[in-house]
Amino acid sequence: YTILSKVHSDRNVYPSAGVLFVHVLEREYFKGEFPPYPKPGEISNDPITFNTNLMGYPDRPGWLRYIQRTPYSDGVLYGSPTIENVGKPTIIEITAYNRRTFETARHNLIINIMSAEDFPLPYQAEFFIRNMNVEEMLASEVLGDFLGAVKNVWQPERLNAINITSALDRGGRVPLPINDMKEGVYVMVGADVPFSSCLREVENPQNQLRCSQEMEPLITCDKKFRTQFHIDWCKISLVDNTKQVSTFQEVIRGEGILPDGGEYKPPSDTLKSRDYYSDFLITLAVPSAIALVLFLILAYIMCCRREGVEKRNMQTPDIQLVHHSAIQKSTKELRDMSKNREIAWPLSTLPVFHPVTGEIVPPLHTDNYDNTSMPLMQTQQ
Repeated sequence: YTILSKVHSDRNVYPSAGVLFVHVLEREYFKGEFPPYPKPGEISNDPITFNTNLMGYPDRPGWLRYIQRTPYSDGVLYGSPTIENVGKPTIIEITAYNRRTFETARHNLIINIMSAEDFPLPYQAEFFIRNMNVEEMLASEVLGDFLGAVKNVWQPERLNAINITSALDRGGRVPLPINDMKEGVYVMVGADVPFSSCLREVENPQNQLRCSQEMEPLITCDKKFRTQFHIDWCKISLVDNTKQVSTFQEVIRGEGILPDGGEYKPPSDTLKSRDYYSDFLITLAVPSAIALVLFLILAYIMCCRREGVEKRNMQTPDIQLVHHSAIQKSTKELRDMSKNREIAWPLSTLPVFHPVTGEIVPPLHTDNYDNTSMPLMQTQQ
């Protein structure tokens, strides 16, 4: 196959900081860049996957996520831009891979983040929806239905989806492939009015007790979500940014806290040289001298204070010395006797009668014959 690369024209989008951004990578948009299906008359349904990265970098920005379940589904870029990225165009390189022909098509997505006048919304609530996956929740009609249900129970003037996060990104487990189980998704929304009494019901002591016992809390407005969204009310999070808690504490200077010395002033380049000879003597010479003295004391004890054999004999009883001397003398005699053995040759090993005539055979050697080096068994002639 011939691998080609085609480049689309750049595409500009203008999301707002603090508001959920969703961009769908449609497979139909890239099918026209790939050759037609080999069999005429059949609809092309090539498997296409996407790779997204920040221009000049191997990955995307930290606030931007990407998901595509299968090569036959569309890819989705989503995330919540931050205020630090306002005014800085973010160029995302999108590369589409055709898994049938191994061709690629590429274009750039330029994200121009705008500042929102009502950013950030002071009241933020995060819901955990158990019966949804993140790509299902990112669909415009599903997200619109959820925001409509939230607006019905909250009654705000302005309501925006701030962020959507998969439960897997929060440490959740992959569900078993049975009964069409879902991963779950966290949806954060923001409004400009305080939380309604329905959302505050989660903070009741009775509901907190039920949550600690892993029971469903009693929420009056749950029926407005239950038809389409199964919300885990024990995991709802309510954040009120209007109550700014002062984290400033008076610092009491003491141990571990340096006094304020003003601006840092580095040392001058004209530093005086320092003589380290005395430090060298203290570090090496003194330990070496102590080690030498200890060595001499040990040598005197081991070599010059030996008692010797004479002092040992003087402190040993005479009877013990006699016994020891007798043992040594007997041992020496036995060794000398083993070296000069002169015993007669065993008669049982000598032939007595001639094997043919039956006459008495004389000995093979004389009496003064040195038979110490002869074997005990003689070969019969």
